[in-house]
Amino acid sequence: MKTIKYQIDDGIATITFDEPNSPVNTMCLQWQEDLGEVTAQVVKDKALLKGIILASAKSTFFAGADLKAVMRLTPADAPKAYAEVERVKKNFRTLETLGIPVASCLNGTALGGGWEVALVGHYRVAVDDPKTQFGLPEVTLGLLPGASGVTKMTRHLGLMGAQPYLVEGKTFSPRQALELGLVHELVADPGELHAKALAWLAANPQAQHPWEAKDYKIPGGTPANPKIAAALSVAPAMLKKQTRGLYPAPEAILACMVEGAQVDLETALRIESRYLARLMTGSNAKAMINTFFFNMNAIKSGQSRPPRMPKFRPNKVGILGAGMMGAGIAYAQASRGISTVLKDVSQEKAEAGKAYSSKITAPRVEKGRMTAAEQSALLARITATGQAADLAGCELIIEAVFERRDLKAKVTQEAEPLLAPGGFFASNTSTLPISSLATASDRPEKFIGIHFFSPVDKMKLVEIIRGKQTDDETVARAFDYVQALGKIPIVVNDSRGFYTSRTFGTFVMEGAAMLGEGIPAAAIENAGIQAGMPVGPLAVLDETALSLSVHVLDQTRTDFTAEGKTYTATPGELLVERMVKELKRPGRAAGGGFYDYPSESGAKKQLWPELKPLFEKPGVAWDIQELKDRLLCRQAVETARCLSEGVLTTVHDANIGSIFGIGFPAWTGGAMQFIYGMGVDAFIARCAELAGKFGPGFVLADTVKDAIRKHQPVY
Repeated sequence: MKTIKYQIDDGIATITFDEPNSPVNTMCLQWQEDLGEVTAQVVKDKALLKGIILASAKSTFFAGADLKAVMRLTPADAPKAYAEVERVKKNFRTLETLGIPVASCLNGTALGGGWEVALVGHYRVAVDDPKTQFGLPEVTLGLLPGASGVTKMTRHLGLMGAQPYLVEGKTFSPRQALELGLVHELVADPGELHAKALAWLAANPQAQHPWEAKDYKIPGGTPANPKIAAALSVAPAMLKKQTRGLYPAPEAILACMVEGAQVDLETALRIESRYLARLMTGSNAKAMINTFFFNMNAIKSGQSRPPRMPKFRPNKVGILGAGMMGAGIAYAQASRGISTVLKDVSQEKAEAGKAYSSKITAPRVEKGRMTAAEQSALLARITATGQAADLAGCELIIEAVFERRDLKAKVTQEAEPLLAPGGFFASNTSTLPISSLATASDRPEKFIGIHFFSPVDKMKLVEIIRGKQTDDETVARAFDYVQALGKIPIVVNDSRGFYTSRTFGTFVMEGAAMLGEGIPAAAIENAGIQAGMPVGPLAVLDETALSLSVHVLDQTRTDFTAEGKTYTATPGELLVERMVKELKRPGRAAGGGFYDYPSESGAKKQLWPELKPLFEKPGVAWDIQELKDRLLCRQAVETARCLSEGVLTTVHDANIGSIFGIGFPAWTGGAMQFIYGMGVDAFIARCAELAGKFGPGFVLADTVKDAIRKHQPVY
């Protein structure tokens, strides 16, 4: 056996998982073969055995399924996938029903299939380390825990108790596992695991799982219980409201739980396998595995970071501008232990920015999630000031002032000389090209864009923009700084709007263009929601301010004129400009835009009634699927253009950036994976149709088509 070691000492068989040339253990095909072999050996040795120990030779217990193998599956492979899952579970069942006690020694994290391996043991002992994670997060990858996870967790915790850990994929620490009854004992050190397991095996020669007992009942009852039935009658509707029917895994898990609870264990396990085989071979799982596992790990491991650069963690960072963005960045830094100087034009405005951190942390103190001392320590890390001199010694200074070139140049020149030796300067601009802003710097090679998203305390993504002269060390330092904040960095090259703002603009302006074509506003908004966007394009424009879009349009025209060019505004941009300049509807913050916002507390916003007579054309034909295609394909086209132009250099930055930065539907796996999931040829054909009807926004140049094909991942 290549992935499993087996030995017997004094009647105790120890099965140690140790996949070669891998930092973790996985359910790879070789492991599946070895599991069958070791199980057969245990059966042969049954008369010699008094107990079995499951252990790991890695620093973690077990990582789970071989996801690369899943990525290669097609719908035609469903019978094969079903058979493989059933084979694994048959071996699990053999080990746990031999009449020999089994102990799982959990020396580290066990997630997904790893937790299912752990559940084979009748007794589970774990190291009490808060960094260790247990659980079944398969739903986040479009899968379900099909190696007995759904069936066993439902029988351990009940239909209601198991839902957060199955339908939502919630993970838990060893101590939480102990409280749930999923782990039986904790130890302080991995060296204690074996002794505890031996002691338990000796004391429990007749051990079995709870559901093997004749008097076993599922905690809380089966679906026949009136209380359970009442809850389950509304659960599918609530789930559909959350998923919009775009995510098959949560619905499959809930169905599997309910169906499995009404039959015997063996039948429940087969039901589980059937649901898993369908999900494993479907397009949604591939999309989500590609992005939320492979793409996310590529970013976390620093594949977008320039190599061979020393790691950087700042001790003191300055923020210029204590408005919403600056205040949010200050909180993000202080919450991660970074000393922060928050500067504005006056002490009063700087203090108002610091108060934002008090506002965020106050509810946490009230609810006991943070102590008053922790809150005080966090606030003490923020120095609010109106004096530029207080920035002296900062290793990084970030300007977060209004989107005006002259203002940004002024604050850059004022603050840059105060940087510590070797320090660097960053702009938080969302649209203005970094290379042009860097002309105000004395050291453009140490000038970079660090684009946060609002609200900073909630948004995980940060877009790092390399200017034409930005050096590798500065990019690497910016990348490390973002990771030090616990956020997700993507790295892009300079252009107007970079990647996220540029692509986000195509979404909202396509929605505005639809309105200009006479399509009802409600249909446009519903199309966005049904496609999986967080909100419709018109609502987003209101929130971000139509006036800001017009300001960006004006700045773009000015920049083009300065370059001797003429900028041709899109139909959507012209409609938004009319809304602001002619109809005086600048957005939510200024009283209203595409929506009216009632002053009464709790009242819902409503589409502005004047949209109907101003824009709607009753004779215009429209199709909801076509509206959804336009909103998603337009963003995917712009993403592919960014890739072909070198604004984006990797698919993983594209996918993660689109989901976490602009809300591109997670069910697609991101803007590039949306293309690959549809099929490159099918996507090109659909865009050609849309371009014929709706203009150049959907045109794919040959260079763009080439980039799409060149960057297609292979597993």
